[in-house]
Amino acid sequence: MATGGAAADLEDVQTVDLMSELLRRLKCSQKPDKRLIFIGPPGSGKGTQSPVVKDEYCLCHLSTGDMLRAAVASKTPLGVKAKEAMEKGELVSDDLVVGIIDEAMNKPKCQKGFILDGFPRTVTQAEKLDEMLKRRGTEIDKVLNFAIDDAILEERITGRWIHPSSGRSYHTKFAPPKTPGVDDITGGADVLKSRLAAFHSQTQPVIDYYAKKAVLTNIQAEKAPQEVTSEVKKALS
Repeated sequence: MATGGAAADLEDVQTVDLMSELLRRLKCSQKPDKRLIFIGPPGSGKGTQSPVVKDEYCLCHLSTGDMLRAAVASKTPLGVKAKEAMEKGELVSDDLVVGIIDEAMNKPKCQKGFILDGFPRTVTQAEKLDEMLKRRGTEIDKVLNFAIDDAILEERITGRWIHPSSGRSYHTKFAPPKTPGVDDITGGADVLKSRLAAFHSQTQPVIDYYAKKAVLTNIQAEKAPQEVTSEVKKALS
């Protein structure tokens, strides 16, 4: 039930905006529920596709980083625990993250389902997520793996890259470093290859986990964004 403060806030909203939101919710009520996970390395395009899918199916986009920051800022019990862990320099536990996802699912914007981005990263996290969803009487409907060759990713990302320590920027064609992937002054290696290697070693077991559950679809993410969108919509239809 809305509080007096919330009702007062609504009084300040333009009628046309209220009607637009009402019509959006009515339209969304006809959509099927979907609980999705997007998996993909940096530069794979899942960040481009998330808003499209979110709007098409009236889902909420759940980024674990954003959720943790929101929980900490709003001082929820789980947010307080997360803040304590972060202030000690500790990793936020899997149970805490799953609990924050559980809380987020209660929000009206998540009524039709969600897109989970950046979680789970391990099989243990995937199992804890499944346990939480099972308690709610639901499950993951589809996992989209944005598969793309590392060489294509490197071309996409390192066309322009910034040496993280110094901020010096390079472009492989127009302002290349003397040695590809290495900063001219410090010699610091481009971290992309190590990030991709870490991503593959960490997430391949998660991909295998969902493949065994027959909910995984591989998306050919090297295609043009419009083609990828078509492939995503086909996978979700």
